Amino acid sequence: MSLPKIDEITMLSKSELEDEIFNVKKELFRLRLRRGTKQSFKSHQLKHSKHRLAQLLMIKNRDI
Repeated sequence: MSLPKIDEITMLSKSELEDEIFNVKKELFRLRLRRGTKQSFKSHQLKHSKHRLAQLLMIKNRDI
């Protein structure tokens, strides 16, 4: 599985961008909770989610 591509993000509207940021933050919380409670999860998902969040925030801040 490769890292998320930024091309997909640049085509989103502002409301879609905000929704995606919210969803990624929720996913990161869920993954951190699973890691903290010693439940099984795919560790690469943490890296991919953090990378995706950084991309989303960069596009959001660029448009301001």
